Amino acid sequence: MSMLSERLVTIEEKLHGLLVRHAIKALRITVGAIFLGFGVLKFFPDVSPAQGLSIKTIDLLTFGLIPWEVAIVVIAALECFIGICLLANRWMRIAVWLLVVQFIGILAPLVLLTGRLFSGPHHAPTLEGQYVLKDIILVAAGMAIAAGTFRGGRLIRDEPGVPDTPPAPTAEPADEPDAGHKLQIVLSAAAGERTVQDVCDEHHIPLSTYYAWRTATYHGAMSALDEQTSDIGETHEQPTR
Repeated sequence: MSMLSERLVTIEEKLHGLLVRHAIKALRITVGAIFLGFGVLKFFPDVSPAQGLSIKTIDLLTFGLIPWEVAIVVIAALECFIGICLLANRWMRIAVWLLVVQFIGILAPLVLLTGRLFSGPHHAPTLEGQYVLKDIILVAAGMAIAAGTFRGGRLIRDEPGVPDTPPAPTAEPADEPDAGHKLQIVLSAAAGERTVQDVCDEHHIPLSTYYAWRTATYHGAMSALDEQTSDIGETHEQPTR
């Protein structure tokens, strides 16, 4: 291999490493900025280019029961909240589920207003149709963000020449936390305000350790509840003296 080829491969490897480390983060930030920006526009009448389409979609989805003036403000607030969550990387579990709801509304015109979106020559998409179709990219981006941050997933880089073998189990930290500390860690991630990965990074524990603690917590809670139920049943069965 020539020196030029070796340099190109080296540059490619470094670039690939950067993409693996930062691609999901960059996607989360850009999608968050888009949602926040478009959400702010909806607070101002006749500023958002999609206002007419949004009003018609809202009217169909709500059967005309909710005034569009109220619904458009709710949608604007929802988009702003999603955008802030994505930008701040906080409350990601809530943000992901709100994204699901938002995407249903975003893509609803494809079913409810097909004639309006594809009324161009030879049923080509109109400008509004193109506006909605490009939102499919946002759906795919939301799926990647959910996979990468919702429950602690991440991209993993395959090193060249290394066989696809499962990684060796990570050793437990030297200072093993007590049961109370483990419970606090499990509950802090279960609350949904932070991702599992963020909690693990803060406490310097691998994901496998966290999930082992979570499983033990659930099993312990179930056992305790079963024992409590059994004790209550035995108490009621004792004859009254």
